[in-house]
Amino acid sequence: MSADAGRGGLQRALEISQAVAAAAADGDVERAVRLDAERLKALEAARGACFMVGAEVGQILAEIAALNAQAIGNLLHRQRVLARNLDMLAVGQRAVRAYGATTARR
Repeated sequence: MSADAGRGGLQRALEISQAVAAAAADGDVERAVRLDAERLKALEAARGACFMVGAEVGQILAEIAALNAQAIGNLLHRQRVLARNLDMLAVGQRAVRAYGATTARR
């Protein structure tokens, strides 16, 4: 693989990373996982290129890493929101049971 083809593969991985970040922001976990697998293939293909890591390649890799961190952050935030909602649901269910037990005695 030539250096240009390697850079093209990295550029494709960057585009996929942007799509992964967008899917994570939308909460579309299945799409994010599917795109992540596609990104991995693009990165593995680019890794086989015979070129020196220069400033341009380093910048693309930094952007990919930043987008990956952003996507992970978005998904972790959604996970915490879901966990909090489940906790609140459990609190509400316990309150209903407790209130129901008190009103039944009257």
